Amino acid sequence: MWTFFYCFAQMKGKRKQSHYEALGMVPLEEEHFSDSVKAKLLAFKANRAKITYANTYRLEPRNKVRDYLVRDKAQAILTNRLQEAKYDGASSPSLCASISEDILKAVKALGFDRYKYVVSVLIVEKAGQAINVASRWVWDVQRDTWVSAKCETETFIALALIMACYYD
Repeated sequence: MWTFFYCFAQMKGKRKQSHYEALGMVPLEEEHFSDSVKAKLLAFKANRAKITYANTYRLEPRNKVRDYLVRDKAQAILTNRLQEAKYDGASSPSLCASISEDILKAVKALGFDRYKYVVSVLIVEKAGQAINVASRWVWDVQRDTWVSAKCETETFIALALIMACYYD
């Protein structure tokens, strides 16, 4: 125990080296600047100031997610983007990513406050098989919700899942 205390006392007495000293530079003092440079520096520092907000302690959103609006937007995007498309295994991942970004932008534009969204799009080729899609979440049943939209063509099935999680 005494060894630890002795080492701690030695470390406490040492002065930490600043970034300027480590780089071999001398920091500039503000008094050496002209008035115009000082004004610009103050304006720059003021713009960089981080704004902090007080907690509202609100547990309910003012504008809850309306499932039917989200479903209609997602369904419209899926049908518009995939109406004439044919299944291609090589281009499907990029198509899924672009469709999910479009759906995310459209859902955010609806203006539901205090929600975070997760959008997942899956495109599967029709080959006479069955498919089960499952996901697991830590869920608040009162505030969180999910919506699915499906688009079926001759060669593939596209499924979009939109999860809206309340963020307080």
